[in-house]
Formats: sequence, structure tokens, C-alpha cells
Amino acid sequence: MALDFAAGCIGGAAGVLVGHPFDTVKVRLQVQNVDKPLYRGTFHCFQSIIRQESVLGLYKGIGSPMMGLTFINAIVFGVQGNAMRKLGSDTPLNQFLAGASAGAIQCVICCPMELAKTRMQLQGTGEKKSKRKMYKNSLDCLVRIYNREGIRGINRGMVTTLLRETPGFGVYFLAYDTLTRSLGCEPEDPYMIPKLLFAGGMSGIASWISTYPVDVIKSRLQADGVGGVNQYSGIMDCVRQSLKKEGWRVFSRGLTSTLLRAFPVNATTFATVTLFLMYMRQGEECSIQDSEPQSVQLQPLQTQTQPTSM
Repeated sequence: MALDFAAGCIGGAAGVLVGHPFDTVKVRLQVQNVDKPLYRGTFHCFQSIIRQESVLGLYKGIGSPMMGLTFINAIVFGVQGNAMRKLGSDTPLNQFLAGASAGAIQCVICCPMELAKTRMQLQGTGEKKSKRKMYKNSLDCLVRIYNREGIRGINRGMVTTLLRETPGFGVYFLAYDTLTRSLGCEPEDPYMIPKLLFAGGMSGIASWISTYPVDVIKSRLQADGVGGVNQYSGIMDCVRQSLKKEGWRVFSRGLTSTLLRAFPVNATTFATVTLFLMYMRQGEECSIQDSEPQSVQLQPLQTQTQPTSM
């Protein structure tokens, strides 16, 4: 259990390093003013951030997801594993239910973490060196929000986070389980790792597509009030205003950068977790005289190495 936890944390950190620039672009596109847009699209946003804020601008707010990784991985791995044991049989429905329960419970950490990440990503937009920084870092951001708005403030967007993460993780675990079974990921297969990478990447894409409209609303609610003025009174008000001003296309704003991020993030996480577990378990297997066949060992690897950084 401790080994899987460590592998998940390391794999999740690798995934954040690879995917955070895409996440910054996604957030900027989701919350920009439609009347005076700063960016024409995904690639223009990338170019503008690098030109105006340097490459480091793409990594604004990375401290928050890095800080939350340990807790999120612990919750997801623990809840998903225990849920599967409680449910008994390894069926597609149980995979979905176990993933959904893990996604729902980890929102306790995920929501404040993403709030700080979003605020930090929007800070100093278009400036190479911010003249006046409202927040020193992600922790300072959460402290300041708590001092101004209390517990309710740092949990801004909790309902939309739940609406996104619960079905999102269900789809994620279900898609991964289905793909690994279809591809025939066996330990003796020389292409096992590429197959796991493909399964993980495609599962991440499937998960994001299934819940992306909710993510747009979540980002807008969490970014609301950055300039000192609150534009939305709640979820439905945000949906109504967004639809009225921008039409149905608003729910796909930033989707390109999200999908570009989803595959490498999940592929990187799976590669890191799988290689770490294989390396660490080599010593354990050598010390056991009557070890079980390798085909029995694959199932724990498949069910316990899910990345939490979608």
C-alpha cells in the first residue's frame, strides 16, 4: 500500500510538470472577456504568454497542484481500492462506481487547490513582471481568500467540482479498465508499457470530454471576483450569462489545450508509476521462493496505478 502511494505521488508530480502549461492556457481561454479577448485560440495563447510573461508564465500556480498531490493521491488510491474490495466483483459498473466515489471524496482537497491555481494563473496576465502581486504563492492565496471570505470562500466552486470529478473519475477508471483488457496488457508482453501509456492517455481524454462543460463553469466561478467585482450569483446565473453572451461554443472554450494536455499527462503519469513499481518490486519478487505466476501480478498493477492528475 505504501509503495503504491509513493508511486502515485511521483507519477502525479511528473504529470503536473508536463501538463501544467496546457492547464494555464485552458484557464486563460475559459475566463477571458469575450468582448475584449486577449487570445485568438490555443496556440496564440501559448505564444502570447511566452512572449509577454516568459516560459515561467506557463507555470504560474503550479505550487497549488504540487502541494495537493500527496493528499489527492492518498484519497483516490485508498478510496478506489477499498471501494472495489467492498463491491466484490471486478465489473465495468463497479469500476465506474469505485472511480466515482474516489472522485467525489477527493474534492475536499481538489476544490481549494484548483481555486488557488486558477487565481495564481490569472495573476499578472500579459505582464512579464507583475508590478503588483496580490498573492505571493498558492498558500498565501488561500490564506487571503480565507481571511476575506472564510470557509465558504476557499470552497468556491465545490458543487461544480463535485459535478465534474464524480462522473469524470468514474469514466476514467471505466475507460482505463476497458482499454487495458481490450489491448491485452500482460507482463510478458514487450509492448505492455506502450499499451498502458495509450490506455492511460485515452482514458484521460474520455474523462475530460465527458465533463468539460462543467469545468468551464467551475473555472468561471472560481475566477469570479478577481478584479474586485463578482459577475455571477451562482451556477445557473453563470450558465445563463455565458450562454447569452457567447452561445453554446462557450462550453468548449479551451478544450483543445485540455485534450492536448490530457494525453501526455496521463501517459507520463502511467509510465512513471509503472516503472517505479516494477523497479521496486523486483527486489521483493527475488526474495520470495514460491512466487505466484506473473499473470496474477498484473491485476493489482492495473487497478492501483491510476493517475489522479487528469
